[in-house]
Amino acid sequence: MNKSRRKPATASGARAERRAVLRLAGAAMATGAFPAMTRWAMAASAVDEAPVVETANGKVRGSRRGGICNFKGIPYGQTTAGVNRFMPPVAAAPWTGVREAVDYGPRAPQNERPSALPHVAWIRDTRPTSEDCLVLNVWTPAINDGGKMADGKHDAGKRPVMVYIHGGGFISGSSGAAGIDGSNLAKRGDVVVVSMNHRLNVFGHCYLGGLDARFADSGNAGMLDLVAALVWVRANIAAFGGDAGNVTIFGQSGGASKVAVLMAMPAAQGLFHKAVVQSASSLLRMAPAPDAERAALAILTQLGLDKSKAAALQQVPADQLLKAMSASIAATGIDNCRPVVDGRVLPGHPFDPAAPAISASVPLLIGTCETETAFDFALNPKNFTLSADESRARVKFLLGLDDAGADAMLAAYRRTHPAATPSELVIFIFSDYKYRQNDIKAAERKAEQGKAPAYMYLFTWRTPVLDGNLKTPHTLCIPFVFGTVDVAAGITGTAPERYALSEKVMDAWIAFARSGNPHHARLPAWPAYSADERATMVFDNECRTVNDPAGADRVAINTAPAYVAELAGRR
Repeated sequence: MNKSRRKPATASGARAERRAVLRLAGAAMATGAFPAMTRWAMAASAVDEAPVVETANGKVRGSRRGGICNFKGIPYGQTTAGVNRFMPPVAAAPWTGVREAVDYGPRAPQNERPSALPHVAWIRDTRPTSEDCLVLNVWTPAINDGGKMADGKHDAGKRPVMVYIHGGGFISGSSGAAGIDGSNLAKRGDVVVVSMNHRLNVFGHCYLGGLDARFADSGNAGMLDLVAALVWVRANIAAFGGDAGNVTIFGQSGGASKVAVLMAMPAAQGLFHKAVVQSASSLLRMAPAPDAERAALAILTQLGLDKSKAAALQQVPADQLLKAMSASIAATGIDNCRPVVDGRVLPGHPFDPAAPAISASVPLLIGTCETETAFDFALNPKNFTLSADESRARVKFLLGLDDAGADAMLAAYRRTHPAATPSELVIFIFSDYKYRQNDIKAAERKAEQGKAPAYMYLFTWRTPVLDGNLKTPHTLCIPFVFGTVDVAAGITGTAPERYALSEKVMDAWIAFARSGNPHHARLPAWPAYSADERATMVFDNECRTVNDPAGADRVAINTAPAYVAELAGRR
């Protein structure tokens, strides 16, 4: 059973635990081991004085660590299994007594993507999966229990709320990874941080609406989960010291694309007030309904079911459904288990042909890392030793170019990066193709609306890990935003310079959450983005504002065909 569902420890049990720890601490003082034992004593005190908050569904008991109250695994929806599979989420049922909220809940069902590589491990969660996965986590400096802060001081203020949506595309991931713990961000910014799990892949995005009217919203069930989490925030966050009238949604990679989708969803309108998109690749367009339906039919075929048997998918064991999804993608080369432009939940593409009108008043902070695709390239060291001929073949395949087009693209990037190896040229090109060009287009279209600003950034700080081959890879921005560079040393390295940059990045995200403007005193001027100036904050040891950084690369990459997210072979 998930720890978040267990009955709370009794008060007498907590007192006994504390007495035992204090006895050990006394013995430790005599042996010189007190520093280590102090942590145990603090943990016992946290158990004894664990914060309790009353939500709309019932009371939850969290923990206190380092001046921050933590509440983990709080249900915001009921199980999505059985008759609830593919259906819109159902709000969590009320409970009596006090529910323990001291551990993350289960991950959504997904095909495992294990990796022991240090640059990947910090962003992976190995907790069990379950269709009972609609849970969220809260980190706060204060709870509304008469204004008592985590350190015991009085407080009566409302804090900005920062709701993080995890990455992993639309197919994997969870909020329980060590690198996205919200404690440091909450403490530095005096903000409330929230994260959640939600349905993914075939469970969150299997479009059966054209096959059975009962499943009209099945293609966007995972996005409706996120809306339900935001509804929970609106109803409950004041009890955690947060301001429901000042909510910022932010996400990285797939989470960033989900932010873009929420900006285009009528059901999400008014539930958030600012948006941050970090390294999104598929934020412009989602799956057209006919394509999504073909993907669902391919899954039915793998299970030996015809299109009249869509409801039978609710009884298929979760692991078999995942296998059928993988087999259908392998057979077709197409992955459309992602949000669907169904005319209902998602009326149109998020940022194509324009930025979403319903979010015109929502400020946007958006950007990428310089060498995003080095993250995946590092899974095979041979990718860093490509010959000139091999790099040409890669560019042809990845961008869908002919020989002349590949040669022209490589020549253009060679002019900007004269010292780059053939492998590095491929990484620069494919990073711009898959990520940066689409994020720039989104910023342009947001700026064109003229209602709320867009602010653009570019990470160029280079990590020393893997002999420097990663440079500025995908996910690198996350530990700098959350202040978890020590936890994520596998991707950031251990140089002291990390801390100063992380503070600048955290303060930018916090400032944006407070006011809709990411500028703060430790950064140079940061104008809003426009197609004329293209002002961009470059995050490095020396942060600087640059108009149209690597502009020649931007022009060159726009001559290639548009990146197509659903082509599984080019992910």
